[in-house]
Formats: sequence, structure tokens, C-alpha cells
Amino acid sequence: MNSEPTLRPVAPPQSDSKQLLRVWLQLLKVDKAVQAELRERLRTQFATTLPRFDVMSALYRRKNGLKMSELSRLLMVSNGNVTGIVDRLTTDGLILREAVPGDRRAARARLTAKGRTEFKKQATAHEAWVAELLGGLDKDNCSVALQLLTAARATAIKDKT
Repeated sequence: MNSEPTLRPVAPPQSDSKQLLRVWLQLLKVDKAVQAELRERLRTQFATTLPRFDVMSALYRRKNGLKMSELSRLLMVSNGNVTGIVDRLTTDGLILREAVPGDRRAARARLTAKGRTEFKKQATAHEAWVAELLGGLDKDNCSVALQLLTAARATAIKDKT
């Protein structure tokens, strides 16, 4: 007979769980505020959307492009969402859609030269906007926040790997 007790997950004490809930709510508030401002600035200064920016960002980092399924998985959105965005970016001449050799059902998307140039402009502005919006954090606080958020992400996804 095994004398070791069975270990079961234990909820944090009420005070800890309340504190964690407050942290989570603050994360949501910061995310919502920053995203709202970024969406507005992308719309007014580049006549684009945050999802279009995200697609271009993913493709910018992969010069040879991505299959549509890879792109949707990377962005954590449905294939249908990606297809609609890629269709519009293709119409605008910012993305080229190519057949995948050996797989007639699959398509690969990659930025055109025009798309790469446009994304560089948008990314430069985006970086400056984020720096402005989060500029209240000095270098030390930013470093601490990054460490804490990285640890929180690791905790949140540990059961999904």
C-alpha cells in the first residue's frame, strides 16, 4: 500500500486569489486602452487596422511567407479571418498569395516589396506609439514588468504544452 498522500491542486488562499484577480483586471484594462489607441492611430494615420498590421508583422518576420494555416495558428485566429484579411491586403498589392508546391489546396502568403516598405513605416510608428503610451515605466520598472509578465504567461500556458 502506498503511504504517500495524493497531491491535488489547491486554490490559493482567498486573499491571494483576489489579488490575482485584480492583477488580471489591470492587465485587461491596460491591454484594452493601448489597443484602442493603436487601432485609432493605425486607422487615422495609415488607413489600416490592427489585424492587418498583425498579419503584415507576421509575414515581415518570415521572408518566404507562411501557409495560410500557419498564419492563422500563429495569430490565434480562424482560417476564415486570415483569408479575409489576406484577400484585402492582396487587393492592395501588399501581399502575394502563391500556391504551395505539392499541395494544391494550400496557399502561401508573403509580403510584396510594396508591403515590406509599407510595413516598415507602420512598424516604426507603432513602436513610437507604444513607447509613448507606456513611457511612464522607467527602464527598471519595464524590466520588472517584463519578468513578471513572462512568468505569468508561463504559468498560464503550462498545462497547454
